[in-house]
Amino acid sequence: MGAGFSSSRSKKKEKQDADHNKTAPSSTTERRRPTKETRRLSVMDGDGFVQLNQYLLKDDTLGKGSFGVVKLAYNEVDDKNYAMKIVSKRRLLRKSNTSLRTPPNRRRTNPLEKIYREIAILKKQAHPNVVRLVEVLDDPDAENFYMVFEFVQQGPVMDEIPTDNWLSEQDAWRYFRDTLSGLEYLHYQKIIHRDIKPSNLLLSEEGRIKIADFGVSDEFIGSDARFDSSAGTPAFMAPEALKSGQQYDGKPADIWALGVTLYCFVYGQLPFIDPSIIGLYKKIQESDVSFPKEPTVSETLKDLILHLLDKDVNKRYTITEIKKHPWVTKSSSLLMPAEEENCSQIIITEEDMDNCVKIIPKIETLIFVKTILRNKSFKYPFNSTHIEDDSTSITDRERNKAEKRSNSPTKSNFQ
Repeated sequence: MGAGFSSSRSKKKEKQDADHNKTAPSSTTERRRPTKETRRLSVMDGDGFVQLNQYLLKDDTLGKGSFGVVKLAYNEVDDKNYAMKIVSKRRLLRKSNTSLRTPPNRRRTNPLEKIYREIAILKKQAHPNVVRLVEVLDDPDAENFYMVFEFVQQGPVMDEIPTDNWLSEQDAWRYFRDTLSGLEYLHYQKIIHRDIKPSNLLLSEEGRIKIADFGVSDEFIGSDARFDSSAGTPAFMAPEALKSGQQYDGKPADIWALGVTLYCFVYGQLPFIDPSIIGLYKKIQESDVSFPKEPTVSETLKDLILHLLDKDVNKRYTITEIKKHPWVTKSSSLLMPAEEENCSQIIITEEDMDNCVKIIPKIETLIFVKTILRNKSFKYPFNSTHIEDDSTSITDRERNKAEKRSNSPTKSNFQ
């Protein structure tokens, strides 16, 4: 894949590097377009799709997670595609019920409260290296709610690890700087991502990285977060996060995951590998980082990786130190933007929390009501449903609920 940066680098390559640095977007110079809120909902059930307002939900599944699926959604108004995440509230509740018992004298919180706050934060974020949340639709009676994200067309920068399609050192440099810029912004907003890895880094048409998937992210107060349990992907977890009964800081754990990600970029494999979870955790905590003979990478890159994957959390590089490293700056020829240029503070108010989701009537109910009005008949219109709901069709319980609502449709559903 090449030996990385050499003194004989061509003039063309130097110009490309300079252009990338010059055009690197800054969050303070880019105003976030406000999230569009709609007070009326129009639903149409078609062959192979469901239309939700201006969004045409297609059968294409972009991804699946623990709590739902991500569908391709076409916006007829702006002629753009979006990624619509359909989240199952029932699965969230189920996980909450199976979690550890709430300690005495502590109020048991609504399991949706945390994700609603995450939504409120995401809707305010405005950084070119963080995926943008466009809109959220919610029906309090439904088992799903819908999160509309910008569609990042090229998808994950690396789909699978291990892979023979590792990145050139030049591409790794560009993508790493973008990821570092986005991570600095998140930490500035007092958010720990907790799952930085190549598959959560999406590549835009312009070749820029956008950090995605905030499913296990956490907000903190003060200088850093303190955790007493691990989260994220095992192979990307920091050694201090694997020690039972020991608290650890969030920022250094994100930095460790960033180091594992950089290693994957240039080698196409993980720095610590074992077929068993116990063996993997042992290697993460005890084994030294080793570098394959192929592909050949620069010594400055290896030096950075070793500083990112330092098991001593007090010696592990901070974001400020990473930004000054010779590999990142190409020996100070291409400096990264200062924190004040890259970041601007967002503030979440009570009003933001109250308005973080748009309440909508239940989709099946609206289809039912529209059919009644069109056919002047109370016959139940559903044979099947095109919205995935825990991978099942509409239940008798939902059918009965929809029929009960049909007695006064115009007031309860179209206000």
